Amino acid sequence: MTGRPTRRTALLTALGAGAAVTLPAAAAHAAGGKPNPPVAVTDQKSRRVLILDSRLPWDSPDAVRWAFSPEGDERYADLVPQASWTYVDEAKARRRKGRTYLLTTASFGFAAVVEVPTGRRYWAGALAGGTDTVNPHSIELLPDGNVAVAGSTGDTIRLYAASQGPAADTYAEYRFDDAHGLQWDNRRGVLWAIGHDELIALKAGGTPAEPTLTLVDAVALPHPDGLSASGHDLSAVAGRPGRLWITTGYGVFQYDIAGREFRQDYAGAAEINRRSVKAVSDVQGSGRVVTTVPEPGLGKSWWTTTVSAHNPEGAFTLPDSGIYKARWWLSEPR
Repeated sequence: MTGRPTRRTALLTALGAGAAVTLPAAAAHAAGGKPNPPVAVTDQKSRRVLILDSRLPWDSPDAVRWAFSPEGDERYADLVPQASWTYVDEAKARRRKGRTYLLTTASFGFAAVVEVPTGRRYWAGALAGGTDTVNPHSIELLPDGNVAVAGSTGDTIRLYAASQGPAADTYAEYRFDDAHGLQWDNRRGVLWAIGHDELIALKAGGTPAEPTLTLVDAVALPHPDGLSASGHDLSAVAGRPGRLWITTGYGVFQYDIAGREFRQDYAGAAEINRRSVKAVSDVQGSGRVVTTVPEPGLGKSWWTTTVSAHNPEGAFTLPDSGIYKARWWLSEPR
């Protein structure tokens, strides 16, 4: 039986692909002046990236600040998004030359850097043409305008010459087991990547038109005796420069780059540190953290309808969804 559409469904339909509502570049602030930014979620059930207001309940239609899907958008038609945009699995904000971009990937091949709020295509590609043989799992924008993509099934990190145009397909490749997460390090000028058992740093060389990738550092991920680490998420610790958030199949760590140590001395560790965390990020100034962990009983074993908040503890719930990752919508400069 078909029921009445929910207010959220009606709003998402009205928004359309890449449509925009008010989305200021600066983070919103709560009472007392502390940052209270929106949250970006990859909703695999509705096949959209949603930017949601963290000050409002997410069952309110007013909570959706912006939404993106390439389906039905002629600017992405060459990528066959009805196939390649299956299981959207990454969403992060970056800022370059005065513009804000959504960086996003999907498991069946889609990878893109999308201008916000216009939906304009800075760069996009379809890796392996609508299958999960590469499985793009994360993406990063480098200062020279090129774009790195991590493919977990394909065991690859590719650095595309995206600075050369929105459909540039030249790339350098570094083979890396179960590549899952990427984070550019401005201070050290390296691209960090997390995989099955290692955290590595890669140097981007060559020219913008003909890039190269070279390994400059590697460290084994923490893991229980006799088991693989199953490295998953990677992001900068906003409140502590020189540290990286790391999630594995068994816990949540901060990697102290200078000390070369994986640490769990961060605020809220007792609640944040748990198994199967798919994404973690924090807000500088407030110390607020959001994480996602799968919940049972949904359409896919890796989905959730709830984004956990920490410091203090709380939660955001998006009814009738299939969330994979969630991150604070905060732009890192490039």
